[in-house]
Amino acid sequence: MDTATYKVEVASAFNEAAARYDRLGVEFFTPMGRRLVEHARPEQGESVLDIGCGVGASVFPAADRVGPRGNVLGIDIASGMVAQTMEHARAQSRDNVTALVMDAERPDLPERSFDVVMGGYSVIFLPDAPAALGRYVPLMADGGRLAFSTPVFDSGTFPFLPPVFTDLIPRSLLSDLPPEWRPERLQQRFNSWLEDPADLVRAVETAGYSDVRVVDEPVDMVARSGEAWVDWSHTQGMRLLWEHLTEDRSRELRSTLITALDAMRSGDGPLTIEVPVRYVTARVSR
Repeated sequence: MDTATYKVEVASAFNEAAARYDRLGVEFFTPMGRRLVEHARPEQGESVLDIGCGVGASVFPAADRVGPRGNVLGIDIASGMVAQTMEHARAQSRDNVTALVMDAERPDLPERSFDVVMGGYSVIFLPDAPAALGRYVPLMADGGRLAFSTPVFDSGTFPFLPPVFTDLIPRSLLSDLPPEWRPERLQQRFNSWLEDPADLVRAVETAGYSDVRVVDEPVDMVARSGEAWVDWSHTQGMRLLWEHLTEDRSRELRSTLITALDAMRSGDGPLTIEVPVRYVTARVSR
């Protein structure tokens, strides 16, 4: 699978999911987005760029912090996500929020325009993320800060899911996936640099940053039920897995996941899973 085809598939998947993204009774991206902004620490009057902004989980908390004298720009390869972010901004009269359709690997923006560049669970979708991060250095003002979040990966996990969920998916159900969409192939291609914190630090430093810090923190993922989580999974990165399963495998995986997740609930209460999230912060090296 070439890079251009991959990006078309990612954009299509998230365009299809945009209207329901993060709205199906699962709490995860919103608290994680708020926490990323706390790590990034934008200040009053600053300019912030959010790459792979989705529907604004980090955009709006950042806008609160920079205030009316600051501004936040979100970019996303999926036009549907950008449309949703702008709709939310207009509904909330957020004059300091803008969103644009843009390939995060090739940012076409003015140099020295941003004090903070963020990415919430977005760099994991970039085919060559370390090289892409280097392209943001010229866009950042002196003293500019970088902050992004990723899952805490293990070898062999599906690259757009935390390992806890990959562990619930029997490998036999993935045997019919096209070779280029099998977890081990995707993980090796996209996210192997994120597994070892030392490798991650070296990659970010090579991209042009210093004072790189890696912090793993838990974020509670809360869903009404196993079924609610599975429905929600069709609106985030796992959609790329669902779309490449046969109908029979998809039905089998749905049943397997719902049963396993409901078994983790306490009685009729919600499903709550502590998901480790890796937060990375750095500064431009000038």
